[in-house]
Parts: sequence; C-alpha cells; structure tokens
Amino acid sequence: MKFTVEKRLLNEAVTNLQRAVSSKTSIPALEGILIRSEENRLILTAYDLEIGMQTELPAIISAPGAIILTAKLFAEIVRRSPDEDITIDVDDRNTATITSGVSCFTIIGMDSAEFPELPKITDADTIKMPQELLKSMIRQTLFAVADSTAKPIHQGSLFKIESGNLDVVSVDGYRLALRREAINYANNTEFVVPGKTLSEVLKLLKDSEGEVEICPSRRHILFRIDNYTVISALLEGEFLDYKSALPKDKKTEVTVSTRTMIESVERVSLLITDRLKSPVRCVIGEDTVKLFCTTTMGRATDQISAEISGDQLEIGFNNKYLLDALRAAETDEVRLQLGGPISPMLVLPKEGDAFSFLVLPVRLRSEM
Repeated sequence: MKFTVEKRLLNEAVTNLQRAVSSKTSIPALEGILIRSEENRLILTAYDLEIGMQTELPAIISAPGAIILTAKLFAEIVRRSPDEDITIDVDDRNTATITSGVSCFTIIGMDSAEFPELPKITDADTIKMPQELLKSMIRQTLFAVADSTAKPIHQGSLFKIESGNLDVVSVDGYRLALRREAINYANNTEFVVPGKTLSEVLKLLKDSEGEVEICPSRRHILFRIDNYTVISALLEGEFLDYKSALPKDKKTEVTVSTRTMIESVERVSLLITDRLKSPVRCVIGEDTVKLFCTTTMGRATDQISAEISGDQLEIGFNNKYLLDALRAAETDEVRLQLGGPISPMLVLPKEGDAFSFLVLPVRLRSEM
C-alpha cells in the first residue's frame, strides 16, 4: 500500500477519530486506526466496541491496501510532520514508512484483518435535519445525562418523534432537560442514544448550513455528518415518563435576565467548594429575587430585579444544577415556574416551550 495525502486533512481526521479509539483494551487492534486506500480515497476507521467512527479523505493512491497503525503514535507523527503532504508506504510485513519533507518514520503496524467489523445497519429509516438544529438540541440537554450506572438507560438521551415533533430528553434523578422542535419526519419512533456518543456527535456538528442524517435501527444508530459516519449501540430499557414528571401547577412565575441570574448565582457560590457544600437560598418577593449562601467560610447575599407574579416563596437549589440549567437556556431571558418551596422548578424560554429544564429543590433549614 502506498498513498500521499494532505497533512491538514489527515491531521483533522486522525484527531477526530482518536476519540473513538479504545485506551484500555486487551485487543491491540482497538488501540489503532484502520487505514484503507482504494481508488482516489482513504477510509479511516476507529472503533472501541461501543462507538465507531469512520471518515473518507481524498488522496493520491499509488497502491491500494490496508493497515492498522497505533493511534496515539500515528497522530503525533502526523501532527508534527513538517511538510504539507504526507506519504505512507506499507510493505508486505505491515511496516509503514511515513515521509513528510525531510522527516521519515518507520513504524510497525498490524494486519487489517485483526480489526473488528463495524455493526451493519440495514433496517433503518433516515431522519434528516439541519446540523445546527441537532447541535443545539444536544448541547441543551447533554448536561442532564446521568453519570451513575444505577439506571443505565438514563446514561443516554431519549429521542422521541411524535406527530412531527422531536423531543430530546435527558434525566439524572436531580434534573431533567427537554428540548422540542418540529422536524420533517412523518413516522413516530423513539430510541435512547448514549451520552458518550452524543458528546462525540456534538463535536462533529457545525453551526453552519448542512444536513445530518440519523439512521436508527433496533439496536444501533448511525449518524452521517459531512464526510464522517458515527455508529453506536443504543441503550435498552424503560426511560422515565418525562411528560408526567413535568409539574403542571404553578404558584409563582419569575421572568428574569438569564445573564444577570447566572452572575448572581456565581457570586454567592464563591463560598461553596467540593468540601463545603451549601444550597443557594432564593427568596422570591415583589420584583426582586434575593440570593443567600452560608458556609463555614462566611455568608454571601445578592439581589436581582425580576418580573414576578403569584405567591412569594423561599426555595433552595444545588448551585451547580441551577447554573447548568440557566447556562443551557441560551436565551436573553427565562421564565422560572415554581409550585412551592419543595416542588421542582421549571426553567422555560420567555415565550413558547422550545426547552424545559426541571431542577429539584434542596430542603432548607428553618434558619441559615
């Protein structure tokens, strides 16, 4: 096998594919990237048995073939190559000579036959939507994916398509994030994509024009993003009934500047550390929200203006969960709907229901 490829393209591809390379495995091939050359293109594949990533690059092919190269070393060689082009020549013993300008490396590769085959997806419909839209929906819900393995199904986000609307939902037991948009897809379907997969998909999606194709089958899902393909197993199990989990009653509604609220919570949170835990206490009165925090380091108070209707109340929140929800809003103003001092709070856009973030309160002591 022998080919020449542009360094910039190869470096970008290898950097992206490295994230799907297994770091701890008893299968040496999974620590590498499979490189196949055919006609006028290179096909690069990485797979850690959970998520697989593949991309194609234009190249000058002198001789077709395939090899597995250790990802970490190969990525460093490519990144530090001095010339704009890189030539790789592989002999019959899987020894690869990598040349770029005056730089030359000879490294030992592995037989391509040792690389596991990616899952085949044949029974899937294709859902098409703008890359920018999917990126926004993942970004605004990924923060609420569960870290713990107590309920593995919640380590992913639910994609539920019903009556032309796509809901993306994440929940971790302390908060819930729901993002809803109308899409051009007639069928009803639902599936749960692992958070790790969505994190990698998010990095490949662009804010500019362009479509992404989503192909879910019974056990796997495939994303086509420009010249990249991402394949992942789906999570199985019973996802939370998120519609019934969202509170229906509201006794208090607060409309507030998102940035002002974030800055206020960040200020009073300066007294909170990993060792010194304390809730952020919010006292909602007439046109103001007062925030308090007390730890053994001291006491902080702050106050912001807001448009408030309904009952006055006092409620406490974990500062991280509250900040995550506010930061995910990505709007100038948000509506905070509350049903009482021990009821969950909903964070909503000022108008409409494009997103709903539920945050559970922290039970407060009677005196700070």
